[in-house]
Amino acid sequence: MTIQEQIHQEVTSHPVVLFMKGTPQFPQCGFSATAAQVLKACGVTDFHAINVLLDADIREGVKVYGNWPTFPQLYIKGQLVGGADIMREMYQNGELQKLLADL
Repeated sequence: MTIQEQIHQEVTSHPVVLFMKGTPQFPQCGFSATAAQVLKACGVTDFHAINVLLDADIREGVKVYGNWPTFPQLYIKGQLVGGADIMREMYQNGELQKLLADL
């Protein structure tokens, strides 16, 4: 299985996937911490988090997969939503909660 196939399998087999630096309990950057906090504020406590610092192939492969160069990256139902700033903006206008309510 190629790295792209692996990533595709991850984002399509879990309703909410967050590629981040660190873990939700121990984020390794401020943006990843914000992303995890936004999901928790939306009531999502059981999301699939992948620590990109543990695997360079995943870290580089996700950038190509989503055509998004930075982390974190949020996927909902297999679709890239964006990073921490987009998540925060969507949360503030209620859009993120609507996306997550359908799960």
